[in-house]
Amino acid sequence: MALGGLLSYWLLPVFSSLVWMGMLLGMLLHWIVDTNRRIYPSMESGATIAYISDIGAQELKPLFIAGSTVTVVLLDLAFFAERWLRHRGRLVRNQSSGERALVWLSILFALVGATGLILLSCFDTWRHQRIHDVCLLLFIGGYWFSAVFTCWEYQRLGIKNREHRILRLSFWIKLSFIIVELILAIIFVSTTFTHNANVAAVFEWVIAFIFTFYVASFIVDLQPAVYTKRHSSRFEKSRHSEEGLSTDGHSGINVSPYVAGNAAHF
Repeated sequence: MALGGLLSYWLLPVFSSLVWMGMLLGMLLHWIVDTNRRIYPSMESGATIAYISDIGAQELKPLFIAGSTVTVVLLDLAFFAERWLRHRGRLVRNQSSGERALVWLSILFALVGATGLILLSCFDTWRHQRIHDVCLLLFIGGYWFSAVFTCWEYQRLGIKNREHRILRLSFWIKLSFIIVELILAIIFVSTTFTHNANVAAVFEWVIAFIFTFYVASFIVDLQPAVYTKRHSSRFEKSRHSEEGLSTDGHSGINVSPYVAGNAAHF
């Protein structure tokens, strides 16, 4: 494949996930190697494991702010890119107003999550603990609800377009993220409020690293657009009912022979 074919929207989640993972590893290794597991002033009495925000409140605060901002800006651009690609027929089209509503709800909550992460990195836990905690809730809750609506959208798309297995794959990936992150978040919150700081800190790191794989999952969603750059290979608009089903029960979406021939890639 030519280089031009490789440069596409799927690079947005690639760079987003790499920046997030790089930032987390950089902060963790700095705390372990450079500071020899320093006890920060923002840590609870008796705690020996630093939260991400404890490290981000000190000399690595510029890295925390920059890494968080770049991560969520690129990720949210991936959300908008996916909506635009479906609208243009570069990806399987949304066939109903309900699906489009789910898309915009997922984008809205992603913006809430992005705002929360950027603000919590700026209002650090050492100097602005209350504001920081509120922003942390916005970050986790925003992206969790965004994942719920995205998962719901893919569930509906997968039912109507069973020939595209990638839709079901994406649905199961995001559903797994929703369930796992919810369980981990409950443990994190409960251990935080019961002042089991070391346990809570470990679960915060785990939640953050798992978020990397959620971001990377959008590579799977956007990569098929590489094969639909030409107008002749794009998905046509549905001419049937809101649910996109014809009278014989098949999907109202027509695809070109090129897309049908590349269904294995989807």
